[in-house]
Amino acid sequence: MAVGVFDLFSIGIGPSSSHTVGPMRAAAVFAEELKASGDLDKVASLRVDLYGSLAATGHGHGTMTAILLGLEGFHPELILPEEVEERLAAIAETGKLQLAGTVQLPYGVQDMILRPLTILPRHTNGMTFTVSDAGGEVVHSATFFSVGGGFIVREGEEDSALKELDESKKELPLPFRTAAELLGRCQSKGLSIGEIMFVNERASRTEAEIREGLLHIYSVMEGCVEVSLKREGLLPGGLKVRRRAPDWHERLMKETRGQDPDYRDPKYWQEWVNLIALAVNEENASGGRVVTAPTNGAAGIIPAVLYYALHFAPGMDKATQADRDDVVVKFLLTAAAIGVLYKEQASISGAEVGCQGEVGSASSMAAAGLAEVMGGTPQQVENAAEIAMEHNLGLTCDPIGGLVQIPCIERNAIAAAKAINAAKMALWGDGSHRVSLDEVIVTMRETGRDMSSKYKETAMGGLAVNVVEC
Repeated sequence: MAVGVFDLFSIGIGPSSSHTVGPMRAAAVFAEELKASGDLDKVASLRVDLYGSLAATGHGHGTMTAILLGLEGFHPELILPEEVEERLAAIAETGKLQLAGTVQLPYGVQDMILRPLTILPRHTNGMTFTVSDAGGEVVHSATFFSVGGGFIVREGEEDSALKELDESKKELPLPFRTAAELLGRCQSKGLSIGEIMFVNERASRTEAEIREGLLHIYSVMEGCVEVSLKREGLLPGGLKVRRRAPDWHERLMKETRGQDPDYRDPKYWQEWVNLIALAVNEENASGGRVVTAPTNGAAGIIPAVLYYALHFAPGMDKATQADRDDVVVKFLLTAAAIGVLYKEQASISGAEVGCQGEVGSASSMAAAGLAEVMGGTPQQVENAAEIAMEHNLGLTCDPIGGLVQIPCIERNAIAAAKAINAAKMALWGDGSHRVSLDEVIVTMRETGRDMSSKYKETAMGGLAVNVVEC
């Protein structure tokens, strides 16, 4: 299927879309295939091989535990945080998992085979699942790749997947693969970038379903912040990173005492943006429920910039709830249109192109969304997206301890501010600019290809090796 808004914005659990959400989804698919085949009762043993970046940083990203949950039949968009804790505790206590929710097998994190130096041809995030019968004969085996943003591809089906993608795009009313094509559609149809995306989404959903779905996505973003603001203490993982969002929120609320509880002092707009980004990513680092936007590692940027649009953009102080809902829908549709460009022309996987593909893409998407809801033309929106990515080029992915904490959490806040500045710069221009968004996307892809593997989510370079963990 063509990449749509609900592919780029999907609900899952932290801390990583490529290392947690994707592996869980792949394991669940494998379990469902096994169950559907009728061979589940033949299974006597299980083997899981993890390759490349999944093996190198899997412990810090929760890859192994996510796979255990997927093998039990859980899907990232449906499982609740309390279910995660309950099932993982049961597996740890008994040493057994329920394969496809049915067959009990002695298996745990310690049984997975890690191959960090073996990179499979398709992608560095490779995993193979194999089950055998009592005689050692293989019953079923499959290899998957987690290619970023929770998307998975099965080995041997890459060409057919690309063909299916191309065919499905032909069915869209206004297909586009490049920013030039997108702008051409806007000009010929007299529509905004968000409206082009909306027309394409209507090929598979009703207008009411699209609107309801996007408002639900934002409600999950809001819920993520609310939960995070109630948590205190240290983040899990051993780095002893202190949660800052609850204290920052209390401090900001003191500044508004005596005012309407919904009042937000404009002079503190950046502090509020920082707070939302930190809150989302602290919850992500805790393995909580988040929205991939377009990845988990960059999940705080779009919620933070959308918060800015809803509370600090001109005229929003007089907006009705219907007006605010319209802003949410327009913002997310526009951001998704830009996300399609990155997904199809380059990558949103930190393990493939570094953090420029995660935080950079999210910053670019957020800048476009903000520029559109603030009245930008398609050319100004494209310019905003270009500015944001241009100044995230070369961003490495080198999390300390393989945990999505340092520098990831603060990086979301910094990138959110970049997105807002990019949108404002673009809106002060007329849309004409020297470097196109397409040129920047190609540059990001090539930069990622040239980047040393040490800086692509392997914990083998950068801060990951130059900062003592404890």
